[in-house]
Amino acid sequence: MPDGSYTTTDSRLSQFRVKGEIPVPVLINWLTVFAMPLLLFFGWRSSVLGDPITPTILIVTATLLALNAGLYGVLRRETLHRRGFITLITALFTYLAVGAVEGGSAVLWLFAYPPIIFYISNARVGVRACAGGYAALALLFSPIGDWVIDSPYSSSFRLTMLAALGFEMVTCYILDQSRRRSKLSLMRLANEFEYAAKHDALTGLANRREALAQLEGEQHRYLRNGRPFSVLLMDVDLFKTINDTHGHHVGDELLVLVADTLRAQSRKIDTLSRWGGEEFLALLPETDPQEAVQLANRIREAIAGASIEVDKTPVRATISIGVAGIRHSESLDRLLQRADEALYRAKARGRNQACIGEEETAA
Repeated sequence: MPDGSYTTTDSRLSQFRVKGEIPVPVLINWLTVFAMPLLLFFGWRSSVLGDPITPTILIVTATLLALNAGLYGVLRRETLHRRGFITLITALFTYLAVGAVEGGSAVLWLFAYPPIIFYISNARVGVRACAGGYAALALLFSPIGDWVIDSPYSSSFRLTMLAALGFEMVTCYILDQSRRRSKLSLMRLANEFEYAAKHDALTGLANRREALAQLEGEQHRYLRNGRPFSVLLMDVDLFKTINDTHGHHVGDELLVLVADTLRAQSRKIDTLSRWGGEEFLALLPETDPQEAVQLANRIREAIAGASIEVDKTPVRATISIGVAGIRHSESLDRLLQRADEALYRAKARGRNQACIGEEETAA
C-alpha cells in the first residue's frame, strides 16, 4: 500500500478482524505475562552479579507493564494500553543496549522489537519506531557512542548486529505490508459478499430477505414506541407482455428504470427492495397510510412518465400499488397480505393505480 494511504487504510483495518487473528490487547497482555518473569529473573541475576542499577530498572519495568495491563482491564482503552506498552518496551530495549546488560548480550533482545511493533501499531508508527531505533543503535555503535559510554561491543559484532537487525526490520515491514494487504482484500471481499447477500443484482435494491429483516426491525420499533409505518407493494403492469413483445433484455432495462425512479422519489429513511420478479416493496417508516398513498401516487406518476428507448421508440411501463399501514399488533404476514389485497384491487380497477388496504377507495 502506498505511504499516503497509511492513515485511511489502518483506520479501516482497525475496525475489522479476520477470524483467528489475535486481538492487539490480548497479544500485549500475553507478552506482558511472559515478560514479567523474565524481567524478574534477569533482575535477580543482575543483583547476584553486583549490578546496582539493572535490578531496579527491570523490576520497575515489570511493575509498570503489570499496571498497564491492569489499567486496560479497568478502562478498556486500547490506544492508551498500546501506547503505554510501546513506551515501556522502547525504554527497556534502549537501556539494555546502552547499558550493555549481561556483558552486552542483552542487546540481542532488540530483534524482538520489529515484529512486535509492526503487529500492535499501524504501519507508520512501525516504520518510524524501527527507523529511529536503528539510527540510535548505529549511533551507539559509532565512535560517538564509544566517546559517550564505554561500549563492550566488538567491531565484528557491531557490523553483524546492524546488518542482521536492518535485514529483520525490512523483512518485518514487507511481511506486515503483505498481511495488511491480505487483510484489506479479505475485508473488501467480505463487504462484497455482505452486499450481495442483501441486494438484488439487477437493480441494486435490497432483496426480499433484507426487506424482511428491515420489516421485522421496524415492527419491533413500532411495538416499543407506537411509531407508525406503512408499506407499498408494487407490481409492473403487463410485464409479461413487455417481455414477449420486446424481449427479456428490455424487460430488465425497465426494471432498472423502475428501481432508479423509486430511489429518486423516495426518502433516505425508506427501504426499497425488489420483492420478486417484477414486484417491488417500499418500507416507509414514520408514515401513516394517507401519507403513503401520496408518495405512492408520486412514484406511480413518475414511472409512467419515464421511458427507455428501443429502436428509437420509447417504451414505457406503469405500476399498480397496494398500500397498507401497520395496525395494532398485527403480524407482518397480515400487513403484507392487506397490501397484496390492495394491489389486487388496483389491478382489477384498470392498473396504474394505488389502493389502500382493506378500503374500497382508490387513491
